[in-house]
Amino acid sequence: VQLQASGGGSVQDGGSLRLSCKASGRIFSNNGMGWYRQAPGKEREFVATISWNGGRTYYADSVKGRFGISRDNAKNTLYLEMNSLRPEDTAIYSCAAARRALGGTKQADYRYWGQGTLVTVSS
Repeated sequence: VQLQASGGGSVQDGGSLRLSCKASGRIFSNNGMGWYRQAPGKEREFVATISWNGGRTYYADSVKGRFGISRDNAKNTLYLEMNSLRPEDTAIYSCAAARRALGGTKQADYRYWGQGTLVTVSS
């Protein structure tokens, strides 16, 4: 299984970006998915997760109401819509495939990890 995130870039405070994560292999449509991020000098942290059919989502408090996770199983693609971005959202964002259909909020819940895409928010 390969996961490739894209869509990162540089935006101003209050701006928006949409990240994509293309998955190869048969795991995608049967498994929950998630987004994590790692800021410079900090540990990787959970951002959002979505169940296998998109019916259940969960967000970190820091992004709730600003970010939206979604998926298109026909395209094997996961998305993260990011609005009202803040400088503290600056990080490398990575997607991951969960071990279970419902996704998860802990790193141990994930089996496959993709390379990240950098998001930089300037004030």
